Amino acid sequence: MKKEVRNSIFSAVIGGAFFAVPFAALNIPLLPSLGIAIAAYGAGNLIFSDSNKKVISDMEKINNILSDKNASIEDKIKVSRKMTDKLYIVSKQIENDTLVANIGKIRDTSVKIIDAVEKDHNKYKKVETFFDYYLPVTIKILLNYDEIENQKLNSEESKQMMKNTENIINKISGSFEEQLSKLFQSNIIDTEAEIKVFDTMLNSEGFTDYKIK
Repeated sequence: MKKEVRNSIFSAVIGGAFFAVPFAALNIPLLPSLGIAIAAYGAGNLIFSDSNKKVISDMEKINNILSDKNASIEDKIKVSRKMTDKLYIVSKQIENDTLVANIGKIRDTSVKIIDAVEKDHNKYKKVETFFDYYLPVTIKILLNYDEIENQKLNSEESKQMMKNTENIINKISGSFEEQLSKLFQSNIIDTEAEIKVFDTMLNSEGFTDYKIK
C-alpha cells in the first residue's frame, strides 16, 4: 500500500541514520549500533502509523467547537484552517490519483472561502453550512475511504462504497467552488452596476469611442 510503503521508507531512513551515526561517527560497535537502528525504525513506524489516529482525534475536537452555538466566527475560521491541514494529510495517504487531485481542489477552494470570511465576517452567513457541515463531513468521508482502501477489501459493498466516495468528492469539489462564487456574487452585481452608470456618464460627456458590450 502506498501509505505503508511510504511509512516504511521514512522509518528506514530514520533507522539508517540512527545506525550510521553511532557506528561510523561515534565508533560504537556493530551490534549495539544495529540495536539502536532497529529501535529507531520501530519508533518511526509507530509515529507514522498514528497519523490517521491523530487526524480523527483532532476532528473530534473540531466537531465539538463547530457544534458549540456560542462559538465565534473567529473560532470557526481557526478550526476550519485546521481542517484544510487535515485534508492535506489525508490526501497524502490515498492511492487514487483522481481522488487526490479533487481533494487538492477542495482544499484550495476551502482556503479561499476561509480567507474571504476572515476579511469580511458579514460573508459568514452565506457559507455557514460550509463551515458547520460540508468541510467536516468531507473529511469524515475521506477518512472512511482511506481505511477501506488500506484494507484492500474485494467485496462488492466496499467497491461500491469507494466508487460512491470518488463520485461524491468530485461533486463536492464543484459545490465548494459554487460556495466561493456565492461569496462574491454581490460584489460582481455591484461592480456591473457601477460600470453601467460610469459608462452612461462617459457617453454623456462625449466619450463614445469605446463601447461596453
